[in-house]
Amino acid sequence: MDENEAAAAQLLNDLTGSYQELWPVILADEYKQTWLDDCTALVGEENAEAAFEKLSSMVTGDVYGEDAVEAYANGGGAYFCGFTNDLATLTFDGETSTISGTDKDGNELFSHTYHYIGMEPVRGLYEFESDDADSGEFTYFFLAPDTSAETYHIEFRYGSDADALSQYDAGDYAYWLASGISTDCDQTMIDNCIELFCTENLAG
Repeated sequence: MDENEAAAAQLLNDLTGSYQELWPVILADEYKQTWLDDCTALVGEENAEAAFEKLSSMVTGDVYGEDAVEAYANGGGAYFCGFTNDLATLTFDGETSTISGTDKDGNELFSHTYHYIGMEPVRGLYEFESDDADSGEFTYFFLAPDTSAETYHIEFRYGSDADALSQYDAGDYAYWLASGISTDCDQTMIDNCIELFCTENLAG
């Protein structure tokens, strides 16, 4: 077992739990002041509103794949960070290496065991493949080394084509990086997540 394989197994353990889409939670109106306060601390009060608008626009694109490639052909480009294929809740079970998902009504969309197959070189995502041959758009999961404990959110991609999942500005999954937050998230986790995102993108 190489060190990445061991780290991949540890990541699945650390991710154990359920997740919902990140941005609808932390961009809710009730947290706007938190964003503005964090932006103010980094760029000053007069620039805070513009900074917030810029940050939120980066992660709230509404197209991905070939549609996004076409839309952003002349530059710019925002990421679509939602879940695709009707996924509403994503669940990891590190003990059994199982990843499963349900739709907004709680109906199970998929549940498979997965094995580590390698590292994605662009963003350093851990690549997992389903043990079930017929897993459709849930065949591959590429997981960033983010956990609720470390970064207060998670980032990942999934689909049926591993090569396409390795591309960010071309192909079926262009301009898409799903972001999730624990379904058990509390105020502290949300505050920390907002602060981290502001710091990562605004601290000069």
